[in-house]
Amino acid sequence: MSAPGPSAGAPEREARRAEGSPISAAAITHYAQDWRARVRRAYLQVFGIPDYARYLDHMGAHHPGAPVLCERAFHAQAIDRKYSKRGARCC
Repeated sequence: MSAPGPSAGAPEREARRAEGSPISAAAITHYAQDWRARVRRAYLQVFGIPDYARYLDHMGAHHPGAPVLCERAFHAQAIDRKYSKRGARCC
């Protein structure tokens, strides 16, 4: 017997929607906000732009009690780290 896959429960959800059980506006809003946040994080990572919220999450999870930089100092440190390297650059 195989284990249920990631789409387990999908037929039931589709049946409920077909019966007239609409998705709430709050659920749609939550999904849209979550999607926007994930796209923003991906965009920031692709272009090498530091994400302060992610830094705060990391510090809280892995370094509790350690001093946390303010947002201005965090971005200044990121810029310094990115552009202070010596040697040839491609761009």
